[in-house]
Amino acid sequence: MPRYKLTIAYDGTAYHGWQKQEVPDGAGSGAGDPEAVRRDDRVILPTVQEVVEQATRQVVREPVRLTGASRTDAGVHAWGQVAAFSSEPDAERGVGWPGDRGCDRLVLAINSRLPEDIVVRDAAIVPDDFDPISQAVRKAYTYTILVSRLRPLWDRRCVFHLWRTLDAGRMAEAAKRIEGEHDFASFAAAGHGRQSTIRTVLRCSVTEECEHGPGSAKPGELATDTRRIRIEVVGTGFLYNMVRIIAGTLVEVGRGAIEPAAIPGILSARDRRRAGPTLPPEGLRLEWIVYPPLGGAVP
Repeated sequence: MPRYKLTIAYDGTAYHGWQKQEVPDGAGSGAGDPEAVRRDDRVILPTVQEVVEQATRQVVREPVRLTGASRTDAGVHAWGQVAAFSSEPDAERGVGWPGDRGCDRLVLAINSRLPEDIVVRDAAIVPDDFDPISQAVRKAYTYTILVSRLRPLWDRRCVFHLWRTLDAGRMAEAAKRIEGEHDFASFAAAGHGRQSTIRTVLRCSVTEECEHGPGSAKPGELATDTRRIRIEVVGTGFLYNMVRIIAGTLVEVGRGAIEPAAIPGILSARDRRRAGPTLPPEGLRLEWIVYPPLGGAVP
């Protein structure tokens, strides 16, 4: 009974996040979504997990349960989401996907049944006990900010737009102070549901690329050029909205409202009100997830 690991990329704009969701018909957020599917008195919201699971079921022609590594929120994107399912091939019944049929063919078959905003990048056979959630040892997210007088057009679904200039140097200085093992209660949304808010950030960096213009504006002034600021956060695990709150706090640093030296005090306060805002989901992307037992270098 082979078990398959899928690496999946998606534009999360049209979905209510990764994880399958059902709500009572006519009640709750998303019940009015025109893409939602109604079954009896329940509404199944459009999620990435639901779509990929249904496509996989069509290919293997047997019930499968797709387990994903990261519960990305509504509107959040992914380049390296990881999911897994087990197949039970039966040649007589013509069901399942035997290992000798090939992972490349499995990728092509699933992708042929997926919408244009989701693609399976890779498939591999893994041990029977492979768990994409508990066995992940580190993950990387990026948050992309476009600073420009003009609103974005082609990439409007995957960047957070700001009109006013940010000081990326100050942001990078503050980002370094986020690294390490800390209590990240100040950077967690209310109702995060975790017993412990202690997490380890292995790397937090800020890079900037000037795409157009002289860049003469000072932080807080209207942008005179076009700059793309990319925040990368690598950690062993994250709290609900943690990366979006880190990004919001670094934006406050970049515009001069928070000093880089204030980051340790924000962490030690364990008070959500001390950190910056939760930035919108469109700038966030899950980049990769590492599983050392499967082999390969750890980024």
